[in-house]
Amino acid sequence: MTDNKTLLVIALVWPEPASTAAGVRMLQLLDVFQKQGYSITIASAASKSEFSFDFHSLGYKMEDIKMNDSSFDVFVKDLNPSVVLFDRFLTEEQFGWRVAEHSSDAIRILDTEDLHSLRHVREHCFKKGIEFTTDAWLQDDKTKREIASIYRCDLSLIISSFEFDLLTEVIKIDKSLLLLLPFMVNEITQETNWKLFENRNDFIFIGGGKHAPNIDAIKVLKTTIWPLIHSLVPEAKLNIYGAYLPQQVLEMHNLKEGFLVKGRAEDADEVMKSAKVCLAPLRFGAGIKGKLLSAMQNGTPSVTTTIGAEGMHGILDWNGYIENDHTAFVEAAVRLYTVEDTWSEAQEQGKTLINTLYTKTSLAHILEQKLEQLQKELPKHRIQNFIGSLLQHQTITATKFMGKWIEEKNRG
Repeated sequence: MTDNKTLLVIALVWPEPASTAAGVRMLQLLDVFQKQGYSITIASAASKSEFSFDFHSLGYKMEDIKMNDSSFDVFVKDLNPSVVLFDRFLTEEQFGWRVAEHSSDAIRILDTEDLHSLRHVREHCFKKGIEFTTDAWLQDDKTKREIASIYRCDLSLIISSFEFDLLTEVIKIDKSLLLLLPFMVNEITQETNWKLFENRNDFIFIGGGKHAPNIDAIKVLKTTIWPLIHSLVPEAKLNIYGAYLPQQVLEMHNLKEGFLVKGRAEDADEVMKSAKVCLAPLRFGAGIKGKLLSAMQNGTPSVTTTIGAEGMHGILDWNGYIENDHTAFVEAAVRLYTVEDTWSEAQEQGKTLINTLYTKTSLAHILEQKLEQLQKELPKHRIQNFIGSLLQHQTITATKFMGKWIEEKNRG
């Protein structure tokens, strides 16, 4: 098994690293496997867009697959992967039983991206105007589906320390089934060439338009936070960047107010490193936020909320401010924008956060060690994961016949 180094990634959508943090995350994971000598195939049942990444350029194979179709069984059997990585729990639900049946020796890994059930329940509670509780999360059907998927896999990659604690302390999932693995980025060295305080201008928000927390944050900026900031620093502008921004956001563009909706950024790092302060007033969501990590990487202090910074800084200070109250948020943003010493301290703190929690070399090593351990002990690991084998048994039976029924129906 150790001689065969073949990775199959089953992607929910074709990754778009230029558009989404999820796409960036996928490239980071694949880079670790490639450096370990794996041959890599990315497969998806989704259609490609003009922004889908060309994995051929990195020497990876790309395959179109079909849902509810036995052609996948033949494909996975022929490929004979040693590791299968499911991109989010929905792909594991759809293809997991087929992998378990036709490539049973493959290590099955779930990359959760963030806990979708947590994001879903928080959004539901927010829209209903009720407080989020773990009880509400535990009762939701999506939570049950996502947790079942985690149990059916040999390992699940968890991006946020908050979510890791939620799974181990609330649901009591055994830690052997989970690996805390946030975004993996290059260490920031003394040679890192960041723009100075006096050479930066304006505030920035960046976030994809298909993500509800981002749209809500832009609305909060437009209606509440930005008018107050703009009255205090009228020369500053707020640049809103993001792929797939909806019409309602595009119509918020107002030159007079200094609220500039610029859409997709050609180079997200470039626009971030030119900005003085990143604003992210997120009121719901899950996972860790690519925009806030990008701010740290580019030496840009940020102001965000408890939800924004959740699971991202451990016991370390934030690279700026964490404020949930709008007045305090505005004061913090203006302070960072106008006081150079405060700004410089926050920038340094971002460097500390990256180099302590997010460095690629140490995190890649942790993943490699975990894979090695699983390869050596897979049969024992699966025997000990009794709930997983129980769910696998039930799921294969139920999902298999549902899948076969749909396949027959499609033929007719």
